[in-house]
Amino acid sequence: MTAKISYADVEVGTELPAQRFPVTRATLVQYAGASGDFNPIHWNERFAKEVGLPDVIAHGMFTMAEAIRVVTDWVGDPGAVVEYGVRFTRPVVVPDDDKGAVIEVSGKIAAKLDDDTVRVDLTATSAGQKVLGASRAVVRLA
Repeated sequence: MTAKISYADVEVGTELPAQRFPVTRATLVQYAGASGDFNPIHWNERFAKEVGLPDVIAHGMFTMAEAIRVVTDWVGDPGAVVEYGVRFTRPVVVPDDDKGAVIEVSGKIAAKLDDDTVRVDLTATSAGQKVLGASRAVVRLA
């Protein structure tokens, strides 16, 4: 695969299509199985509250992975991501109901770099609070 977006076609400030990612307790169990991270704060409400959390929380790496989907879906090639990093600022609290939580992610081109790469800054929120800070990806475009 190669990137479907051309470096010449983007400018600083270009916005990527925003996305919403639902998260339920079932999602967390599936992710725990795939990742091997069975920490009880991600599935056991009693334990999560005993350690001072408001409820069960999503895995940080799950939240990070959902956020980068805005970039990979936009560029059309996950391999185009050259670097990616975030700072975890708040947890995504996932209630035990039919709705769960939603991670809302938007992104925009913050800088055009060398070698047909761009820096994309992402904003990820859940329940109106920013859950990732300094969320940035460098992406190689066509």
